[in-house]
Amino acid sequence: MEPTARGTQHVHPDGRVELGEVESLKDSRFYNEELAPVPVEKRTWTTYTYFALWMGMAHNIPSYALAASLIALGMNWVQALLTITIGNLIVLIPMLLNSHAGTKYGIPFPVFARAFFGMRGANLAALLRAFIACGWFGIQTWVGGEAIYIIVGRLAGSGWKDATVVLGQHWTLWLSFGLFWLFQMLVIWRGMEAVRKFENWTAPLVSVGFLILLGYVLVKAGGFGPILAEPGKLGWGPDFWKVFAPALMAMIAFWSTLSLNMPDFTRFGGSQGKQVRGQILGLPTTMTFIAIVAILTTSGGSVLYGEQIWDPAKLADRFDSPVVVVVALIALVLATVSANLAANVVSPSYDFSNAFPKKITFAVGGLITGIIGILIQPWRLYSDPNIYIFAWLGFYGGLLGAVAGVLVAGYWVVNRTRLNLRDLYTERGVYWFNGGWNWRALVATLVGAVLAVGGAYGGPFPADGLIPLLKPLYDYNWVVGLAGAFVVYLLLALPERNRTTEIEEDASERPGPSRIDPAAVDG
Repeated sequence: MEPTARGTQHVHPDGRVELGEVESLKDSRFYNEELAPVPVEKRTWTTYTYFALWMGMAHNIPSYALAASLIALGMNWVQALLTITIGNLIVLIPMLLNSHAGTKYGIPFPVFARAFFGMRGANLAALLRAFIACGWFGIQTWVGGEAIYIIVGRLAGSGWKDATVVLGQHWTLWLSFGLFWLFQMLVIWRGMEAVRKFENWTAPLVSVGFLILLGYVLVKAGGFGPILAEPGKLGWGPDFWKVFAPALMAMIAFWSTLSLNMPDFTRFGGSQGKQVRGQILGLPTTMTFIAIVAILTTSGGSVLYGEQIWDPAKLADRFDSPVVVVVALIALVLATVSANLAANVVSPSYDFSNAFPKKITFAVGGLITGIIGILIQPWRLYSDPNIYIFAWLGFYGGLLGAVAGVLVAGYWVVNRTRLNLRDLYTERGVYWFNGGWNWRALVATLVGAVLAVGGAYGGPFPADGLIPLLKPLYDYNWVVGLAGAFVVYLLLALPERNRTTEIEEDASERPGPSRIDPAAVDG
């Protein structure tokens, strides 16, 4: 048993850690059953579970649209595939680094963040992640509702598709959006286990819809030849490289949310090896698959219809065969539910619960996510590939990159993967810092975020950038945010860590207990 400030934590031979007892924590205002560390006997997720999770999360309409939008921006199929592959390999690195804590300690992301931002400060990181997830939940729900609208339209006829316009959209589209939203809320209300089961049985099916779309386009376009011959508009000169950097950051930003909150899933991991293998097999392969399908299908659509239609639901609506449209879009709807629940509801449910552990359960957190997802007006975010990639994805990617920089620096360099598990749930413990806030993490996040997105331009931002001096950095927003916060946190935390270690070593040579402030130890 490994000693802690209060009580004991047991270290298993495979390195996973659990508390000896949790009864004494149940009255803490920072504890509830859903945020509590998962007992080792309940950490049962396998390599396939994580592979299936990623298949379910990656194979969805916005993932398709992300790849297809690169074609719409003027890239050819080689350029688009290269951009997506590089982006996914890069974002996998911080994702695996942050996943380690979830498997080792059985804790979700907001509890993990307490170790570096403080017991109260963790809410800043968690709610930032949560509100972005709400936006994504709204986008996914909108495109899923759009697919339902098209399916019913093909079956019910023009009376459905040409219904009265209300607030800029047909009322039948609003109805489809609402029904899709309600179905997802019913699943999440049943808890995390319902999400896991849904992922496992839908994962093998979610590729079907996209393959049907691709097959139809290939037949109509006359095979791969005409599709692969479709030239891009950018070439390989300056025009391409001008688009490449911000597009690459958008590819990274697409999964930068999960690079923070993967502990929400890896806390159930049967071992570090299982979650690492599952993710390495899952993310790059599934995203590359969906990218290839999206690129070929969009390019084929351009051959057939003379325009690049980056929304698969709208492309399918052009098809002549109602059977193809209905079968494909039903599969896409299932895929979107699967992705939305895992990627955009689980995390904010935990994050909102972390803000008020005694009042907000996982299910209530999911309901809050759904409501905010509507209020954010996702139909506006999804309406234009330039807004979708350069404004929405680019801006929030820079912000989350800064948070990731603090977590990676704190866990791997400053703390060397050692956490006091009990004190992550107690007031006035190691992670209380100053009134529940760690000013070092806040400063590092602020500096990283300003460097990353201070120069935001295009879309809703000024042409010269919010801060013109920082405009060149915005094209590299996620990397700048992560690197900036990483370096600043180390500069602020390591000297204090080293000073405290020296004092502890001196104290250990003298009789009597050490009087060191534990909050200083974890810097």
